[in-house]
Amino acid sequence: MNIEQVRSRFTKHFDGTTGSIYASPGRINLIGEHTDYNGGFVFPGAVDKGIMAEIKPNDSMKVDAYSIDLKDRIQFGLNEEDAPKASWARYIFGVCREMIKRGVPVKGFNTAFSGDVPLGAGMSSSAALESTYAFALNELFGDNKIDKFELAKVGQATEHNYCGVNCGIMDQFASVFGKAGNLIRLDCRSLEYQYFPFDPKGYRLVLIDSVVKHELASSAYNKRRASCETAVKAVQKKYPKVEFLRDCTIDMLNEAKADMSDEDYMRAEYVIEEIQRVLDVCDALEKSDYETVGKKMYETHHGMSKLYEVSCEELDFLNDCAKKYGVTGSRVMGGGFGGCTLNLVKDELYDNFIQETCKEYETKFGKATKVYDVVISDGSRRIE
Repeated sequence: MNIEQVRSRFTKHFDGTTGSIYASPGRINLIGEHTDYNGGFVFPGAVDKGIMAEIKPNDSMKVDAYSIDLKDRIQFGLNEEDAPKASWARYIFGVCREMIKRGVPVKGFNTAFSGDVPLGAGMSSSAALESTYAFALNELFGDNKIDKFELAKVGQATEHNYCGVNCGIMDQFASVFGKAGNLIRLDCRSLEYQYFPFDPKGYRLVLIDSVVKHELASSAYNKRRASCETAVKAVQKKYPKVEFLRDCTIDMLNEAKADMSDEDYMRAEYVIEEIQRVLDVCDALEKSDYETVGKKMYETHHGMSKLYEVSCEELDFLNDCAKKYGVTGSRVMGGGFGGCTLNLVKDELYDNFIQETCKEYETKFGKATKVYDVVISDGSRRIE
C-alpha cells in the first residue's frame, strides 16, 4: 500500500483537496481451521498487506467512491434503497448502513481506496475493506463512540446483510485488533481473546498460492458442518451438556462412535484434535519454540487432508515439497479445496525452497504459483 498513490488519485478525482488516510490489514490464520463453528479457538494475525483509503466529508448525503485498482467510480446515497449494484461499492455502502444502525450519524463523503491484499489468497481483502471504513467513519462521524469489537461486528454484519456471505467474526476481528509481533487467540464461543508473541527470528512466513479453486468448496463446507453437528448429537446422548465439539474429548467421541457414520467420526476427530493444537501452539510460542509450532502445522495439514478431506492434489503437493526442502511448518490455510499453503521457513532454506517448489509445481500442474511473504503487523488505524 502506498500513501502517495492513494493521495494522488484522491486529489485528482476530488478537486485537488485532501482528507484523512486510514488503513486496515488482511490476515493469516496460523492454526485453527474449521474450529470456529465448533465453538473452538482460532489463531489469526494481521499482515503487512491490506486496504488504504483517503476519506473526506463532502457536506452532502452522498458517498462518492473511487476504486483505484478497478478504475471505477460510483456515487450512492445513504438510505437502504440507495444500495449500489457494483459488488465492491456494496461493502462501503453496507458499512455506512451498519454504522447508521448503531447510531453513528454518517453523512456523505468522498473517498478513494487501493489494496495490496492478493485476491483469492485467503487473506480477507473484503474484511480489510470493511474494517478500514468502519474505523474511519467511527472517527470522522461518531467521535470514536463504537468500540473495536463492535467495529468488527459491523464488518461481519455488512457481509451478512449486504454481500450475501454468512461469515464468522475472525477476519474482521483480526483486521481491527491486529498487533505487530503478536497473534491473537480468539475463543469463538465466548469471544474472549489473548495476544501471544510471534517474532520468529531466523524464520520467514510465506504463502504459496496454488492458483486453483475447486468448485465444490461451499457445498462441501456445509456437509462438513452438518457432520460436526451430527457427531455432537451422538455424544449428547450420554453427555447432554456437550454443546459443541469443543466440549468433547476423543474418549467421549469414541464412546459415541457406534451412533455415527465413519465419515462423521473422522470429521469430529479432526476438529477435536485441531482445537487442542491451537492451545499447544500458544504454549509453544510462549517458550519461543517454533519447531513445535511447525510440527503442529504439519499435523493440521494431515488432518485437513486425510480426516476432514478439504485439501486437494495441488495443496498436498506443496505440503510435500515443504517437507522435502526442510521447511519447519506447512499447512493448507483457509477452508480448503484450493488457495494457499502457509509456510514457516528458516531464513537459510527460504530461497532454495521457493525456487525448487515453484519449478516442480509448474512442471507437474502446468501453471505458475504465486508467492507472498507476510509479516505480522498492526490492525485498523489512521495514518495521517
